[in-house]
Amino acid sequence: MSDSHNRISEPVEDAAARLMPELVSDLCRLVRIPSISAAGYPPEPLFEAHDLVVRLLRDAGVEQIDDLVIEGKTAPVIVATVPGPEGAPTVLLYTHYDVVPADDTDLWESPPFEPEERDGAIYGRGTADSKANIIGILGALRIYDGKPPVTLRIVLEGQEEVGSPFDFYPVQAPEVFESDAMVIADVGSVRPGAPTLTVALRGSASVTVAIETLAADKHSGLYGGAAPDARLALIHALATLHDEDGNVAVDGLRREEWTGASYTEEEFRDLAEILEGRPLLGTGGLGERIWSGPAITVTGFDAPSVDGAVNAVAGSARASLNLRVHPEQDAEEAQDALIRHLEALRPLGQRLVVTAGETGNGFAAGTGGPAFDAAISALEKAWGTSAGLLAGGGSIPLVMALHEAVPRAEKLLFGATDGYANIHGPNERVLIDELEKAVVAKALFFEEFARRYREQP
Repeated sequence: MSDSHNRISEPVEDAAARLMPELVSDLCRLVRIPSISAAGYPPEPLFEAHDLVVRLLRDAGVEQIDDLVIEGKTAPVIVATVPGPEGAPTVLLYTHYDVVPADDTDLWESPPFEPEERDGAIYGRGTADSKANIIGILGALRIYDGKPPVTLRIVLEGQEEVGSPFDFYPVQAPEVFESDAMVIADVGSVRPGAPTLTVALRGSASVTVAIETLAADKHSGLYGGAAPDARLALIHALATLHDEDGNVAVDGLRREEWTGASYTEEEFRDLAEILEGRPLLGTGGLGERIWSGPAITVTGFDAPSVDGAVNAVAGSARASLNLRVHPEQDAEEAQDALIRHLEALRPLGQRLVVTAGETGNGFAAGTGGPAFDAAISALEKAWGTSAGLLAGGGSIPLVMALHEAVPRAEKLLFGATDGYANIHGPNERVLIDELEKAVVAKALFFEEFARRYREQP
């Protein structure tokens, strides 16, 4: 292996510390650009963020940078390649430069697109999700002076927040994503100071349930008491989805004990902003309730508002349901189980009409491969403590698409943020110390993976 690739002049930790002032400055430059990808916002900031990221990559020694333009999408995808030594493995690095809106400015302590450093953190929209992860990649590149001990494929997109093109594109062009390991840097640690590798994501399925009982709504004084109220019947049906403790009560949905890292109940209450004295839903471990077990949420219900209520028996009603699925259960199989449950009901003697919506499978990473072992080692060295394995309650369709496109590649999810970063909310922030450790972890991962890859039998 060429010395020009594998040797750096100082310890990784010292190099990262030396680079941090410049990296923080670059993060602030990125955050000042309101690169919102949501409909109705001007596209120019997206291209401005794209151009700045390209300049930063070039400044970090990346020479081969291309744009991938996907039909129907506005922001171009940055695809960069950094050749490693001959025989070195290839690592794909993914994150995004677009952000969600920050229209709730009254709730921010500082303007969302004027990054502010306070109490060891940088506050601003996109600091954590996911511009800090772009900076983490840049920092690791700079540590190796643009010549890492692995070949890198860097994929940075600008429409992740509004439906990533990579939810479907990878299977159409798997050669773009061909690699031995993938680092999806769009997640973070369970809490500050606790390095975490996300190894599972729940799947998702949607269902609409409807009921019709009358040709039209009728006066409740004249007809109430005998005329079948569609909303009341639908409420009875929805009540059967959980038992009296709040556990999902639908047969055929997979649930298992979660043995990895997890929040404490106090942390979860704080993060979810649960009102004082209110009990949590369900029984058993917190991890299996939010990660390795199902959840059913009523996401919509057709009804007049209380302020606009009229005295009428409802002739029809609808509800939309979101089902979160065990990472290893097929989402369509889980959706079918929910539909069977609902179709078997006759609430107040009425028949339900159930319609299947979109599904997306979850993800369970393989463990014990050379990239997995290298990531655990790098995280533990960077943070100076044992690394935990975490799951995500939400779906990231991109991960499954990448897995389908390149099944042999190990998938690793870790990044610069943490559970308290308040992504998508007011006062989003990234801790500078966590960002520095993420830079160190990525740089060490390149080194560790290159070594373990060479040593494979």
